[in-house]
Amino acid sequence: MVSSYERIREKLALRPCRWAFVRSFTVEPLVPILKAGAYTVGVALDVHVGEFNAWAQEMLDPGSALYRFQPDIAVLAVQTRDLPLDSALDRLAGCIAAFRRHSHAALIVHTLEQPAVPAAGLLDAQDPEGEAEAVRRINRGFGELARQYRGVYLLDYDALVARHGRNHWSDERKWLTARLPIASANLPHMSAEWLRFLHPLTGKVAKCVAVDLDNTLWGGVIGEDGMNGIRLGPEYPGAAFQQVQRALLDIKKRGILLAVCSKNNPADAMEALSGHAGMVLQPRDFAATRINWNPKAQGLREIAEELNIGLDSVAFLDDNPVEQQHVRELAPEAIVIDLPQDPMSFARVIRECPWFERLALSQEDRQRGEYYAAQRERAELERTVSSKEDFYRSLEQVCEIAGVTPATLSRVAQLTQKTNQFNLTTRRYTEQQIAAMSDCPGWRVWSLNVKDRYADNGLVGVAITRLEDGVCEIDTFLMSCRVIGRTVETALLAKIAASAKESGARQLQGRFLATKKNAPAADFYKDHGFAERAEGLWTLDLREQKIDMPEWVRIVP
Repeated sequence: MVSSYERIREKLALRPCRWAFVRSFTVEPLVPILKAGAYTVGVALDVHVGEFNAWAQEMLDPGSALYRFQPDIAVLAVQTRDLPLDSALDRLAGCIAAFRRHSHAALIVHTLEQPAVPAAGLLDAQDPEGEAEAVRRINRGFGELARQYRGVYLLDYDALVARHGRNHWSDERKWLTARLPIASANLPHMSAEWLRFLHPLTGKVAKCVAVDLDNTLWGGVIGEDGMNGIRLGPEYPGAAFQQVQRALLDIKKRGILLAVCSKNNPADAMEALSGHAGMVLQPRDFAATRINWNPKAQGLREIAEELNIGLDSVAFLDDNPVEQQHVRELAPEAIVIDLPQDPMSFARVIRECPWFERLALSQEDRQRGEYYAAQRERAELERTVSSKEDFYRSLEQVCEIAGVTPATLSRVAQLTQKTNQFNLTTRRYTEQQIAAMSDCPGWRVWSLNVKDRYADNGLVGVAITRLEDGVCEIDTFLMSCRVIGRTVETALLAKIAASAKESGARQLQGRFLATKKNAPAADFYKDHGFAERAEGLWTLDLREQKIDMPEWVRIVP
């Protein structure tokens, strides 16, 4: 599979990613599995594997092959048996600190696994200084380190081993002959765990999950079985569907929107959604609904349009393989989640789906459902006013435009990673890279917060500029889909232009780098008076031109 992708790699729109391993054991057999999994989600991995058991030297030496490789993501994979437990935490802490000094890459650190059989046998559990307690103490220390350094994340290797059976995880023959501590049957599980990190680190995440109703959110067919006949409750078989709803409610708390996409009689479906005693989810939990007899691919497109997100950010959850295949054929951009035949496993599949993973949650993530409820009120307002200008004035928008701070750094980096539609260059940056740029002379990282009469939209815009030799270059300019088209993008650009002129810039310039998804931003510079000097390069003469702040936007310090 990997060789097939490699042959056509240059013809595919794949996101490149440089992945490095620093390790104490053999990982080479896992690399093809990892690369194949990455290819299937649109990521082309270039992988560097460090020298066997030379992880400390590579992380401490700023001139090592690890740093010359310049990874985007690095994995520190060290086994318990390869460390002296009395000094393990200090040693690893020193290496992580060195890595953070020498690299902006995300670092995934394996926790240590508990021994299947402690060396002291039963005595180990009786000893507060025993092996098992030492491993637990070190892993707690890892958690503190991850909170101390930006871009350091923990992979709970011990939990992974436990899930698949501690006595079956390893193959002693492979360990003794090849220094591979993972049995062949478990190699895909290890690779899948790494891929769960790859998704959020490369922006391969779902922003919305659109769910079917019959035999997905509840058992049975509402149109045939009626409200009292569907299976949904605390006892078998309805308990399986309550578990599905609890899993969906949990991912909603990660900032992922829920929607309904169902072929059904709307009145019957809404009666069950709002009135069945077994429902865990309620109608207010869904940001959009499409309940009709139209093709589900059409429903998914309409949901994406209503929520102003890309179709490739919408995951589709349906028990019916025929509907899954229709969506794959008619809406190939959408993310189709494969569900097993047994509903008892649906919730597990949802919880393990890497498209729903997040490594951090901002306040905006937690309040995303409220934002979309407010958006429906704005849409109603727009229908009642006579002009766009009256609509903008009625919104009573207030913008706070400021430099990035430690409190906003995570959200700013998150927006660069996942914003696609209104993103002029689609350059992705880590928290470490954003922090480094904000400290560089001539560079500025701007953040935009927007409030209106309906809601506090939070931090929804980012711009990164660099001033050099009288030219202020816009490296990054992006806006969350929630506020596109409300002229706050003009407010941010006007602020940048005024600040650049005050700092001595004669010219403001920026590039539009077209992608498959950022067409909404294609005319942004043209619409604001920029001239195209070369393909994709737009300039504005600050000595002769200015960008007016929209009169209906109030700027606060």
